[in-house]
Amino acid sequence: MKIIGFLFCLLFVLSFCAGAQTVIPLYEGAIPGEKQHENKEHDDNGIYSFVSKPDLTIYLPEVETKVKTAVVICPGGGYHVVCASYEGHKIAKEMNKKGVAAFVLKYRLPNDNTCENKSIAPLQDAQQAIKIVRDNAEKWRIDPNQIGIMGFSAGGHLAATAGTHFSRSYIENKEETSLRPDFMVLVYPVISMQPELTHGGSRDNLLGKNASSELLELFSNEKQVTENTPRTFLTHAQDDDVVSVENSLRFYEALKAKNVSADMHLFSKGKHGYPLEPAASNWLDYVFKWMKEQELVD
Repeated sequence: MKIIGFLFCLLFVLSFCAGAQTVIPLYEGAIPGEKQHENKEHDDNGIYSFVSKPDLTIYLPEVETKVKTAVVICPGGGYHVVCASYEGHKIAKEMNKKGVAAFVLKYRLPNDNTCENKSIAPLQDAQQAIKIVRDNAEKWRIDPNQIGIMGFSAGGHLAATAGTHFSRSYIENKEETSLRPDFMVLVYPVISMQPELTHGGSRDNLLGKNASSELLELFSNEKQVTENTPRTFLTHAQDDDVVSVENSLRFYEALKAKNVSADMHLFSKGKHGYPLEPAASNWLDYVFKWMKEQELVD
């Protein structure tokens, strides 16, 4: 019965692709650390709340003649919602235009009612997404050494967490698949959980309002950078009044201190989410310029 139920679920999600090629559940079996609960997920035009059943939307470029770069995309939303429309599906389509395979991650939102340990649930999902892409690299004609992760705002924190905590597997990984992203693209990211830097809502939703100093330290990603942290591109607006640009600056400094390849583009104006120029119509060009310099796109 469990197998039949899973197949039914799989067929259902495949039938609703939201303009994409395929949507798959992130886990074939039990979701790690899941508590029994009623699924209350709500979709408001691609902005998802109460996510407890994570999935992955697969965008493969039409051109199948060459092995390609892939990127897992983590939309933002303050760990309160997942803004998968603008910071997910739209970006995936742009990636496809450049020949990049893209995978939009609808990750679990931290919730004590649905997760045994809410602080690691999004990270588990990011690791599982990387594992799925790498395990299926040959089938999807992806270079297994060019699988990156991209994140926006709180999704940037998730992406940076995946890029600094990969040495420990938070998921079942019998195949011992590498969970390390090969590169990171962080867009107006939350990086730190330290009081003077963090976005309070993201921190409280992920770790709780009374998080220990040890937990704050662990999820302050500027403090977790090592020589093995993936090469990174950061972009942020200096007038961001939601997530301080200092998050990107500190992470960049930490990367350089460990001799990790890092580039950053700061806009004088753009605000959070890049609704304003010059960031609005230019930021993605800088991303692709960096990817070309890194030989990730043609």
